[in-house]
Amino acid sequence: MNRKLSREKAMELLFGMSLNADNCEETLENFIDNYEGDIKELDLTYIKRILIGVEYNKEKIDEAISANLHNWKIGRISKINLCILKLAVYEIEYNEEVPNRVAINEALEIAKKYSDEKSVSFINAVLDNILKK
Repeated sequence: MNRKLSREKAMELLFGMSLNADNCEETLENFIDNYEGDIKELDLTYIKRILIGVEYNKEKIDEAISANLHNWKIGRISKINLCILKLAVYEIEYNEEVPNRVAINEALEIAKKYSDEKSVSFINAVLDNILKK
């Protein structure tokens, strides 16, 4: 099982959920049915835990993000960056298995792949603020 790949797939699924309003069960079922890679490489339990955790704690995660934005509103954040932030905040606040610095570093690696350099800095600043509180 590859935790890094599983985390990345979880972010992609969160992004998909933000676009088409599917719930996490439907999203996961569609993903498993249509995934073209080696499904054995993924930790499906971990992916499911992230999807459910982010959905269940949505309000608190959004509050944590909003409280740590400077001169920004959460509605202005691109969907991809918001999904990366939500995943990282979930791992920081609700997943004791993942050290906080690892959650931030993984979020930044995902941002480098799916977003731009300014977004990486933005995500880093927000997550650092959350960690300091």
